Amino acid sequence: MRPTRTPPRRSARGFTLVEVLVALFVMALLAGLAWQATDSMVRTRDASRERLDSTTRLATVITQWERDLFALHDDAAVPALAFDGRTLLLARESAAGVGVVAWSLRGDRWQRWTGPVATRAGALQEGWLRAQQLLGDEPGQLRLLEGVSQWQLYYYRGNAWTNAQSTGDLQTTPPAGQGPGAREALPSGVRLVLTLADGRTLTRDVMLAPQTP
Repeated sequence: MRPTRTPPRRSARGFTLVEVLVALFVMALLAGLAWQATDSMVRTRDASRERLDSTTRLATVITQWERDLFALHDDAAVPALAFDGRTLLLARESAAGVGVVAWSLRGDRWQRWTGPVATRAGALQEGWLRAQQLLGDEPGQLRLLEGVSQWQLYYYRGNAWTNAQSTGDLQTTPPAGQGPGAREALPSGVRLVLTLADGRTLTRDVMLAPQTP
């Protein structure tokens, strides 16, 4: 009986250098594609979050703007509204009295300043004069919105929107308890136009509550 012959063993064949380099190249390529996809997702998420935060903050600021306009106080002591192209001064009524509020654009920052509440005409006039001399860095200045390139105001008078710096109608009949004299009547509405640094434009119309005669 012939003995069974065992076939010769073949030596284990490893990867060649070329195969290893190709495999490394493919893995590096896949890793790069995965990183780009992850980076794009993170950037999109951050941009969406930043836009949401900006929209939320803008809505909060506009709400404060509307509250100030809804609380206008119109009497002979100071004008209810005065706009010089950069700063809007307004007399705001509250439960404690009347104070002066200044909205202004300083650089690219839309700011709000609130003066002390007054219960006497003389103190209110002093607050108004102080507000006309604001530099923008006083205590109490709140930086509400960044990235504003310009803002414009229009008043609704005579069934049309007109420049807030133009002369309005005169009010010849003063409110009850005030002395005689002609003064500019309050407009029926205020239009705010904000131009943001990213090119967006926000327009907001606020119809003012009629003043009690």
